[in-house]
Amino acid sequence: MTPTGIHTPSFSERTRAFEAEFLSPLAQRSYPARREVAEPDSPVRTPFQRDRDRIVHCKAFRRLKHKTQVYIAPEGDHYRTRLTHTLETTGIARTVARALRLNEDLTEAIGLGHDLGHAPFGHIGEAVLDACLVERYGRRFRHNEQSLRVVEKLERDGEGLNLTQQVRDGILRHTGHELPATLEGRIVRLVDRIAYINHDIDDALRAGTLSRSDLPTAEIEMLGDTGSKRIDTLVRDLVERSEAAGDIVQSEQVGGAMDRLRTFMFEHVYLAPAAQSEQPRIERMLRALFENFASDDPDWVADYISGMTDRYAVKAFTDLSLPRGF
Repeated sequence: MTPTGIHTPSFSERTRAFEAEFLSPLAQRSYPARREVAEPDSPVRTPFQRDRDRIVHCKAFRRLKHKTQVYIAPEGDHYRTRLTHTLETTGIARTVARALRLNEDLTEAIGLGHDLGHAPFGHIGEAVLDACLVERYGRRFRHNEQSLRVVEKLERDGEGLNLTQQVRDGILRHTGHELPATLEGRIVRLVDRIAYINHDIDDALRAGTLSRSDLPTAEIEMLGDTGSKRIDTLVRDLVERSEAAGDIVQSEQVGGAMDRLRTFMFEHVYLAPAAQSEQPRIERMLRALFENFASDDPDWVADYISGMTDRYAVKAFTDLSLPRGF
């Protein structure tokens, strides 16, 4: 209420009015907050903004800066890490959400949280930890499930972050067989691929794993000869097709080119000898750590090892392997 007695809308009231007028009918609304444990709304942030801030301020998010994307301990400061991948994915996803008049805050929170549960040493580390858990306990390790566990069970000394249901759904289903329940979550699921395919090409060129002449001609001609051009092509196609379909979709032509480029990257980069050269050493190290820390609680050992950064895992292995004092 102002001094003149005129009602001044609260932040939540202004947000509700803005979303009713400007967001798509298909967009998730910021209110009411759907949390496992009810809590008062912030007077200056939407529930999804609070989720975003809780993710950015959590320990698991900070550890992403020392977790491998593709290249392990690269000699150079310009290679992507799991953190820079997260930021690039989130930036692109927000662009798509805004263009489609969907909820940017929700999209951002999902993007920032989607890889919190990744193991050290990228997909090699995930595969080794999964194999160890299957062999000893008969259970699997999936980074998306671990990301959800991080925000629900591990952060804040076991209390979890109490994120909204929509954010937790988007984190869990950013990969796997089930699609996210929200269009915002589906944006992150698809943009995750757009981001990593293109920035991993850039890193592969920088590392000398690929040369520009190695890239598949037809797909590069269709999508663009630089990372920025390819991302622009993919984003514009995604926005145009999704707006027409009322869902998050790509055209057959552009989406097909992206899928073929992804297949090329698996064959020539992700599974190529250069990227796999450290696999035997990483496997020996992670298996040794697993055997040392394994207990009657498979969740504990999965939490502990997957939470390690690359350098912490190396230090832990060194401490186990060398006599004290060396």
